[in-house]
Amino acid sequence: MLLPVFTLKLRHKISPRMVAVGRYDGTHPCLAAATQAGKVLIHNPHTRSQHFSASRVFQSPLESDVSLLNINQAVTCLTAGVLNPELGYDALLVGTQTNLLAYDVYNNSDLFYREVADGASAMVLGTLGDIPSPLAIIGGNCALQGFDHAGNDLFWTVTGDNVHSLALCDFDGDGKKESEDFDIRVFKEDEIVAEMTETEIITSLCPMYGSRFGYALSNGTVGVYDKTARYWRIKSKNHAMSIHAFDLNSDGVCELITGWSNGKVDARSDRTGEVIFKDNFSSAVAGVVEGDYRMDGHVQLICCSVDGEIRGYLPGTAEMRGNLLDTSIEQDLIRELSQKKQNLLLELRNYEENAKAESSSPLNEADGHRGIIPANTKLHTALSVNLGNETQAAHAELCISTSNDTIIRAVLIFAEGIFLGESHVVHPSIHNLSSSIRVPITPPKDVPVDLHLKTFVGYRCSTQFHVFELTRQLPRFSMYALTSPDSASKPLSYVNFTIAERAQRVVMWLNQNFLLPEDTNIQNAPFQVCFTSLRNGGQLYIKIKLSGEITVNTDDIDLAGDVIQSMASFFAIEDLQVEAEFPVYFEELRKVLVKVDEYHSVHQKLSADMADNSNLIRSLLVRAEDARLMRDMKTMKSRYMELYDLNKDLLNGYKIRCNNHTELLGNLKAVNQAIQRAGRLRVGKPKNQVITACRDAIRSNNINMLFRIMRVGTASS
Repeated sequence: MLLPVFTLKLRHKISPRMVAVGRYDGTHPCLAAATQAGKVLIHNPHTRSQHFSASRVFQSPLESDVSLLNINQAVTCLTAGVLNPELGYDALLVGTQTNLLAYDVYNNSDLFYREVADGASAMVLGTLGDIPSPLAIIGGNCALQGFDHAGNDLFWTVTGDNVHSLALCDFDGDGKKESEDFDIRVFKEDEIVAEMTETEIITSLCPMYGSRFGYALSNGTVGVYDKTARYWRIKSKNHAMSIHAFDLNSDGVCELITGWSNGKVDARSDRTGEVIFKDNFSSAVAGVVEGDYRMDGHVQLICCSVDGEIRGYLPGTAEMRGNLLDTSIEQDLIRELSQKKQNLLLELRNYEENAKAESSSPLNEADGHRGIIPANTKLHTALSVNLGNETQAAHAELCISTSNDTIIRAVLIFAEGIFLGESHVVHPSIHNLSSSIRVPITPPKDVPVDLHLKTFVGYRCSTQFHVFELTRQLPRFSMYALTSPDSASKPLSYVNFTIAERAQRVVMWLNQNFLLPEDTNIQNAPFQVCFTSLRNGGQLYIKIKLSGEITVNTDDIDLAGDVIQSMASFFAIEDLQVEAEFPVYFEELRKVLVKVDEYHSVHQKLSADMADNSNLIRSLLVRAEDARLMRDMKTMKSRYMELYDLNKDLLNGYKIRCNNHTELLGNLKAVNQAIQRAGRLRVGKPKNQVITACRDAIRSNNINMLFRIMRVGTASS
């Protein structure tokens, strides 16, 4: 369904996920890719006689159609596209750990060069929300930043963790981003409009069509979402290096193309995930892009390997699509009918064996129930909190039991993010079989999880078992046990807000999100409930007054944010202003901000020292060469010894600068996460206002104003 049309072999190693196609002169598509030597190669087969004279670019002597752009830093992300519509051609954007370069390839000049304190680990180019001009949106150290063609910073917001992947798609015209905390967040400008939690770090994203998009995880999972609903996913032992949406069978619907770490390229149906095309490279795939690379009016799918091999494919024609589609439908129908036939034959054979066993054995308790259970057998499930003991830590507990004397032979549980490998099997020994099984569950995060159960039910002597399948949802705050309030242990930190909801609705929210004992009887407002965390023993108090004022006491600012976001979702609250007080957390943040200032000062001093030493090296080198030309070997030797010592000092200074930069990034991450947490304590417009005001306070170095904003949600007194 994809026809190979060209193959190229470049003499350069290509970095994974750093491949882009752009029309840098407005006409000819060229391939840009980051090499593993701090350079960006530009492959332009259309103007082979072109030579570059700029300081950043030099022509490869072995390949006349390859030019190399010197970055002199490790490239962390790369993309191409229209940044300035007035120019009429694409710009090349290159991100590093500290800088963003927008490069005009056609004129061999920089459009802008900006230092980005939060780094650039992911990048996408396009329009966002109501901002009219295209933006280069970069994701880095817990932050998103957007620059226009002049390098102006027009967009900024914080995220929950480091950003690994970015994409723009028509999710109401919004951008998506992924981070290290396994969350997919959908932004409409700087407002989060949806969140989906995955089981691993999201490494790649690609828009498909409408609100549908593909994703890849670091554990080898790829799949497709439509808004917040996951269509399908598959998991491989290899890693997905790059994903791309491409219509390979000319049916108007894009398939998901995946390049894998073992060199395989496959195309999967967007509806089912079934493989409909595959090919193999001799090394890992570095990137999958598309473009009219042959300038013949047909868009090719272009796959690049890390060894520099490039292959172009054309989609199948409409005539081919008709033939292939008919064949595919027939094959699918035959496969489906064959599977049904096998299942029915297996079921018939089991019934025949059971009937034979029943007729040949005397009806007694030991042998009379080889595979038959009473028709009224039911399976009951219950979730509760287990406070643990000396040998077992506190946990949530799932109890599975039958309604009669049948026994449970085995239980299979499938749940994302709870068990290693997303599945758990309980298989009691033959001597410990009973009609009930208790399974300890310890979710690492406060998110609701669907538990998919398959339970084997029969009798002790059964050779075949009936399988009961059911799904039970684990509440979001299942790792919190209801306890008696104790004013002595009540946390000093709190959030306070007012909602227009009856107390009975708040009780409904409690029942849906916590594992409350069956005999719990919460009266009408005012009331107060207390929970103890099974993870760390921390206290959570929730108090509601007659006026609808709610106070949540907890020392965990993340937990407070989760409670507020859960309530906002349950009660459909669009805007919520909150007063917050977290004295211990705010004091720790104040110390972090002091460290950030110190590291900034050290960074500036080290940069100035390195600049001075660089000038001195230049001067010493000239003097040494002058002495050599005048055959003054003693002076030349002395100058080179000075150069050697100065070079050692430079290397030591560079190590100190690297360590300082690492520490600075860590503290900047803590600051960005603090702003994100302060935002999560609010909902809607107040949330966006807090994030924007916090950034303005940091820019103006007004620390007192920053903490006031975090507390009351506004900078005004």
